[in-house]
Amino acid sequence: MSMSPETEHRLRRLTRILDVPGMIVGKTAAWLIVPMIGALVYEVIARFGFNSPTMWAYDATFMFYGALFMLGAAYTLGLDSHVRADFLFNIMSPRWQGLIDFLFTLCLFFPAMYFFTVATFDYALVSWTRGERIPTSPMMPIIYPLKTVMPITGALLLIQGVSELLKSYFSIVTNRRFRTPDEEAGA
Repeated sequence: MSMSPETEHRLRRLTRILDVPGMIVGKTAAWLIVPMIGALVYEVIARFGFNSPTMWAYDATFMFYGALFMLGAAYTLGLDSHVRADFLFNIMSPRWQGLIDFLFTLCLFFPAMYFFTVATFDYALVSWTRGERIPTSPMMPIIYPLKTVMPITGALLLIQGVSELLKSYFSIVTNRRFRTPDEEAGA
């Protein structure tokens, strides 16, 4: 099997378009590390330097890290940087790699992400309507913004999943890896 240069160009253009939302959100969310580290440093100085621990630093770092982790998931998927058994996967031809990725994405990833997105949308909606707070924290901060990140993450992962499905299809048809060696190395 082969793919015409024009079809390959269209496929690459489409996957670049599908990769944009995850890339933008992931790169933007990466900046959450700055206030997270700021809160941690402030807590350490306040606790050990002035014997005056804060009530808010743990909650802030918990929420910043949760949002950072979730909002970076689609970006990481787009970079093909999630953990998997590469020692087995890399000995296969690109066609077999593409076939396995295609089948797992279609049969496992999409159903799981669909149900995750639907369930977390309802979860976040209920949290917003109740004005939910974290009852285990002395400050009882609001939690609904963090819960809103969950269905957003699901939607971004579904979009990125379509891109990954197309990349797998390319490998099946051409027996070539979709990503260039420079892209795989992170250059």
